[in-house]
Order: sequence, then structure tokens, then C-alpha cells
Amino acid sequence: MLFTLHCALSDYEVFTNEADNVRMMSILRTLIISMANFIMKIVPKMLNLLVPRRFLACAFSSSCQPDLGAIRRELDKFEGGTVDLKMDEQSGVAVMTLNNPLRLNSMTGRMMVDMADCITRLENWPSGKGLILTGTGGNFCSGGDLTFVRKALHYGAEMAAFQHDALTRLLNLPLISVALLQGHTLGGGAELATACDYRVISPSAKVGFVQIKMGLTTGWGATTRLVHLLGRQKAISLLTSGKVMAAEEALNEGLVDHVLPYSLASSDELGECKKWLIANYCKHDADLIQATKKSVIYADLNRDIKVSLQHERDVFAKYWGGPAQKAALSANIKHK
Repeated sequence: MLFTLHCALSDYEVFTNEADNVRMMSILRTLIISMANFIMKIVPKMLNLLVPRRFLACAFSSSCQPDLGAIRRELDKFEGGTVDLKMDEQSGVAVMTLNNPLRLNSMTGRMMVDMADCITRLENWPSGKGLILTGTGGNFCSGGDLTFVRKALHYGAEMAAFQHDALTRLLNLPLISVALLQGHTLGGGAELATACDYRVISPSAKVGFVQIKMGLTTGWGATTRLVHLLGRQKAISLLTSGKVMAAEEALNEGLVDHVLPYSLASSDELGECKKWLIANYCKHDADLIQATKKSVIYADLNRDIKVSLQHERDVFAKYWGGPAQKAALSANIKHK
């Protein structure tokens, strides 16, 4: 490199005296290219010597991903409650139940791990069409279990990372999901509800993002989801007011999609919610429902319209002329 620089400078003097501007520019270009190659070779080596490789990987990636496996093992130590899953092959509708009734189904670390495991099972359910997320004992979820919260005050960022991953996967399941809101749906419980496609509410339920009253902001991804769901102004309103809404107000705000009949007993509301889900979204072929949901997710996440349209065409071509279309044509379904 130094030899090239010396030669180039010597030639520069000669050709300047001869006023050979064209050849001088050629020599200068050679000099610049040599310097650039030198820098490209030496800088990475210097960085490797001075900076740990792991730090470089984090610094130059879009985000340094947390170790979800390690976080999972830590959260699993905070016992209490369960999250249970029943998958009905006949209807194609699963029910995931938050089960910590003595604490209004508030979430512990163990329950977060349970929920993540249930979501993994649902991601791999080929005959599934829909999911109902509910709580036991007449309540949906009152947020984080305070016993767990007090013990995990040092672990907020890690817990949030785990929940962000799990609830994003819940929202992006290839199933049509609905949260059945009963009794208390507060704080983290309201956040869980936003990770479903739809929300059905009992007329006696209360729902609110009360995190600000607890000296907190949302930790499980609800701010991001609310902006997409309701827009910026309403998200600000719900999150900064901390107001607790009755069923009709939540419906008017656009947070929930359906209020169950007042005449129903609490024990009958799950069955009614299942009927609502099947009648509106889950009465057709499971494979087509999953393909449609996946296409919607793809279009939502991919802002390149040409790429999204190509994906849509690919999915369409897969089913065009297939058994489901032929059966519908034979039965003249379109005009019935």
C-alpha cells in the first residue's frame, strides 16, 4: 500500500510538470482504489481485535434478540395457575383457558410459559379453524399476578420480550381468534385481549388499560396493537386515561366487536361465544380458513404491494381448480 502511494505521488509530480491531466487522473483513481481496498481489509481486523464479536453482532443487527429459552426457564420458576388448552377436532375450535381463579386469572411466570406452549400447539394444528381465549370462574384476566410481580421487579425487560414473542405468535396464528371478556379484564388482561382477532364481551364485564394507574406503561405489546386496531388518537385516550369501560362503552370505542345477550348466565357465555365464532368465521374448510388468515397476515406485515400481490396470486393458484372449488361449483353454492 505504501509503495503504491509513493509511486503514485512520484508520477503525479512528473505528469503535472508535463501537464498530462488525463493520465494524472488515472493515477489518482488508482491511488483512491488502493486506499479503499486497504481500509476495507484493515478496519475489520482492527475491530475484531478491539471489540468482542458478540457486541459487533448486536451493534450491526437491527436488534439484539433476547435469549427466549433462558427467559422461559426463569419465568417457569414463578409458579401459580395454569393455562389449559382443549382442541375440538369436530368443530375445529380450540379453547385456551386462563386458570388462576383465586387471583382473578392474573398471570404468573408459569402461566406465561404455559400460554407460549399452547400457542406452539395451535400453530401446528392442521384441522384448526378458530380459538377462544377465556378465563375460568367468570373473569378473563386482571393482569399480572401481584405476588409474581413483586418477585420479578428486576426482570421486566426479559418478561416483556417473552410476552411480546408469545402474543405476536398468538395474533398471527392461522386460526380466527376471539377473546371472551368476562368480569375483570384489566391491565395485562386487556393487553391479552388485543392479541386476538376479535373480542366478545359479557354485558357485565369491565375492561380497561389501567397500567398508568400502577405507575407503568403497557408491557405485553398492547400499545403497538392498539394503534393498528383503533388508530393513534384512541390508543392515546385509552392508555393515558386508564379508564375502565363497561361493555357498551367498549363496543362504542371499537375495542370489542360483540356484546353477548343480557339474558345469558355466565356459565352459558362460552357456548354462545363459540356459536358466534363458528357462524361468522369458522363454518368453512379449515385449510381455506388458515390460508386466508395467513394471506391477511402476510399483506398486513409486507408493505411492498407487488410482493404481497404475488403472494396472493400464489395462494389463489394453489386452490383454483381444487376439490373445494369443484365441490362448490357442483353444489351451486354461490347463489345460495
